[in-house]
Amino acid sequence: QVQLVESGGGSVQAGGSLTLSCRFSGYTYSSYCMGWFRQAPGKEREGVAIDSDGMSNYADSVKGRFTISKDNAKNTLYLQLNSLKPEDTAMYYCAARHTSLMPCTTRAVPYFGYRGQGTQVTVSS
Repeated sequence: QVQLVESGGGSVQAGGSLTLSCRFSGYTYSSYCMGWFRQAPGKEREGVAIDSDGMSNYADSVKGRFTISKDNAKNTLYLQLNSLKPEDTAMYYCAARHTSLMPCTTRAVPYFGYRGQGTQVTVSS
């Protein structure tokens, strides 16, 4: 059974930083691909970053500000959020791909079959 548990969200002022963590278990899928997506109230889900064993990619809206990384020893995926803006305010979800039929792209992340419960990030101006 795959489980993803996010933590690290919070409230910060614009320009601040946060580190989100996603502890995962039971994910042994050979075509590894994990990432983060976010959803703000009234808006579509937006994939922000993906990781595929050494290869990462980012949405244009976060490129240069967010960094995805993974600690294999701790089974934890991270998302470092720097230079935060009010428009980054959203619920952030960790997700893992459940089938190689889906591409490993930021656009696909919101549709991956495994996801956590989310962690809220609020950025004030």
